[in-house]
Amino acid sequence: MSKRDYYEVLGVTENASQDEIKKAYRRLSKQYHPDINKEPGAEEKFKEATEAYEVLSDEQKRAQYDQFGHDGPQGFGGGGFGGSDFGGFSGFEDIFSTFFGGGGRRDPNAPRQGADLQYTMTLSFEEAVFGKETTIEIPREETCETCDGSGAKPGTTPETCSHCHGSGQLNVEQNTPFGRIVNRRVCHHCQGTGKLIKEKCRTCGGDGKVTKRKKINVKIPKGVDDGQQMRVSGQGEPGVNGGPPGDLYVVFHVRSHEFFERDGDDIYCEMPITFAQAALGDEIEVPTLHGKVKLKIPAGTQTGTQFRLRGKGVSNVRGYGVGDQHIHVKIITPTKLTDQQKQLLRDFSDIGGDVPDEHHESFFDKVKRAFKGD
Repeated sequence: MSKRDYYEVLGVTENASQDEIKKAYRRLSKQYHPDINKEPGAEEKFKEATEAYEVLSDEQKRAQYDQFGHDGPQGFGGGGFGGSDFGGFSGFEDIFSTFFGGGGRRDPNAPRQGADLQYTMTLSFEEAVFGKETTIEIPREETCETCDGSGAKPGTTPETCSHCHGSGQLNVEQNTPFGRIVNRRVCHHCQGTGKLIKEKCRTCGGDGKVTKRKKINVKIPKGVDDGQQMRVSGQGEPGVNGGPPGDLYVVFHVRSHEFFERDGDDIYCEMPITFAQAALGDEIEVPTLHGKVKLKIPAGTQTGTQFRLRGKGVSNVRGYGVGDQHIHVKIITPTKLTDQQKQLLRDFSDIGGDVPDEHHESFFDKVKRAFKGD
């Protein structure tokens, strides 16, 4: 199986700085680390990102990879289209592109969309149900104001790279079974920018970007659930070479509630009632997320009976109506009885008050037959 381009794996451009490569790897490692992400395929993505980082974070290995691809002399994990037989080409696509005038890689100076950012927000149970507006603060890269993004010390300007003459690419001659051909690769002297900075800006260290904390207003819709995410367009990292900015993805973590449980848009809870309420019937008050409501308990209600309150659940986050609240009643057996209460229960038992009805008798008959082996 062919390997993905290492730059594509990390989500960076071929002229990315070491700092950008490191940040990209940190983001992916946090997202796919096996100890954090238990989803299928997460471990493979973590290993893939680690392999890409090990190569691109080493200047020598990176230069070799830029020249030969996966099938270079060092192999970079093996595989590919037979690197030793094809003089270090990274697959058939490079050969085909070279013969027909195409470049082995896309233009490193072309505009690129900025990287996406991820922010995890913890919400209370009620905040997730009813939504809210809030302000978050995220670290992200901004254009350096000292050098206006050039990376050069104020009063100086970047010089045209003398190795690639400003093109950002080098012509590499190689011997192949098809003859001696020329393959174009990213210039590792200028990292594909076509420019060299002799006196770097002290504020950004020559990157042209600085990390700042930015406040962003976020409106959380009603009904978001644990693990869901919301995209905030254009609030990611700034674009490269004039490209558009990336997006910000807000991932929600919802805290549990001490009384309510949620399943989709429905709410579940358990209500304790007394034996007398279950036997004689009653009207009780039930708490809901929308306030207290009255619930009629019919006489003869059994423990585990479920009642439904329509429209007392959660508003669907996509606007598809409102869920319901489901109430399971649980008959509580008293543990501390007065002498009078005990006597009343004995009298109740003596007059047949504890005899199961026909429905329960049939159940007990089945139990007896099971023990007799019928």
